[in-house]
Amino acid sequence: MPFEDFPDGIIVADEHAKVTLANKWVRYWARAEGDEMIGMDLRDAVPFDDLAGNSWFDSVHPYDGLAIRKRISESSWYSPRGSEYLITASLVRERPAGRVIKVIVSMRNARVRLQRDRQKSDMVATVAHELRSPLTGIKGFSATLLSRWDAFTEDQRLFMLQTIDADADRLSRLITELLDAARIDAGRLSLRTEPVRLDELAGRVLNSVFSAVDEPPQPRVASEVPVVWGDADRVTQVLTNLIENAIRHGEGLRELVVASEPRGDIDGVVVRIVDNGPGIPEESRVRIFSRFWRSGPGAGSGLGMFIVRGVVDQHGGSIIIEDADDGGASICVWFPVNEPDTMAS
Repeated sequence: MPFEDFPDGIIVADEHAKVTLANKWVRYWARAEGDEMIGMDLRDAVPFDDLAGNSWFDSVHPYDGLAIRKRISESSWYSPRGSEYLITASLVRERPAGRVIKVIVSMRNARVRLQRDRQKSDMVATVAHELRSPLTGIKGFSATLLSRWDAFTEDQRLFMLQTIDADADRLSRLITELLDAARIDAGRLSLRTEPVRLDELAGRVLNSVFSAVDEPPQPRVASEVPVVWGDADRVTQVLTNLIENAIRHGEGLRELVVASEPRGDIDGVVVRIVDNGPGIPEESRVRIFSRFWRSGPGAGSGLGMFIVRGVVDQHGGSIIIEDADDGGASICVWFPVNEPDTMAS
């Protein structure tokens, strides 16, 4: 790949520290025209300092130092105009431990990294806030019971212990969601696939969510559905989250439909969850799958839909938010059959 096409700024200098190549980004940042940088001393071509005013060239000694050194680690340096750049370099030697005959310097603007750092800081602050809330309840009630146990009645002590137990469950769920989100980000969310009947699984999830109701709603099976291969626990997690969202934010579950739905030459099953709410605005339908995105009272950690999409993607499926025919939101989750080749043959 020619250095001219690199997304970063590239400078190449020869054994005498004279520039032999400066790609378009370097020329743009230096406001250089044509080949005016060719032949320039590397010290002048990389006029970056650290916060103490020490120059990059004098600090890293690209042509001196340890004879086994092959690269210079990336670090922050500042241009004469005060912009921050991340600079690294490769050292090409005539032979192992020999003299340096070429230095390849790579530099890029630090704005993207700073933006990522801000996002990480925001995420840490959000996580800290979410963890603090149940911990405050656990600590408050446990400390009160330890110091004033005899001052409370049996009913009062029972209420405090039940609150501690509920907060501990909430904390455990949040930690599980954070771990799942981290695995999705790292591409390490593993699935234990097995045959899954989505119509039966949807029925079990409805019975669980509506366990306090005498007659829990049942899925409407619109057609004979094939068996899909997936992680039953993860699919249960997806459907539970979507149903609870319909109850909490969609003014109640209207219906859950399971149907066979091939897409192209791929067989699959769609699960459609429809609520009674006002629907989800189009501008929010993409953001709703973002980490820590929350809306309305009673919002949870903001990780649920992020995890839902990650699990569905890992199965090779898709999730679409639409307007239901009679109002409300319709969330369609499609899973491919994913039958293993050994089973299909």
